[in-house]
Amino acid sequence: MSADRKPFRVLFICMGNICRSPAAEIVFRRMVDEAELSHAIHIDSAGTIGYHAGKGPDPRMAATLKSRGYTIAGKSRQVHPDDLDDFDLLLVADQENLADLHRLDGTGSRRSKIRLLVEFCQDREASHVPDPYYGGQKGFEDVVDLVEDACEGLLLHVRKAHL
Repeated sequence: MSADRKPFRVLFICMGNICRSPAAEIVFRRMVDEAELSHAIHIDSAGTIGYHAGKGPDPRMAATLKSRGYTIAGKSRQVHPDDLDDFDLLLVADQENLADLHRLDGTGSRRSKIRLLVEFCQDREASHVPDPYYGGQKGFEDVVDLVEDACEGLLLHVRKAHL
């Protein structure tokens, strides 16, 4: 990457920014670090609502990620209209999040960079990343499995198309 080139910026988005989007941020950050691309890719996450602002990931999601060797970090924040301009790719967990981001992009001028995270899955087929909040432990495991698959495909995409 040339010195004048800015890092490619990726924002993961779910509803509360305590389960799915922080999981994606944490998983992708480790993949990017292991690929020695942290200088070239900036990663963040946000929620469509601000209810959990300032809180860390849900303890059940944190425990699931820790059990797989991930380092838990980050605080919840609400997505901001400026994020639509500041990030190169905004990846949402489900159709409701997609609709929320499309509403935030009133002009529709940034829709091409708002996509479903599952579009990058390589091995799993899913229409969305399900919200595990009201379910049991299996839901958290399933989300991390899906996120890991999607983040692997995402890293391949970013390397090929943007770096």
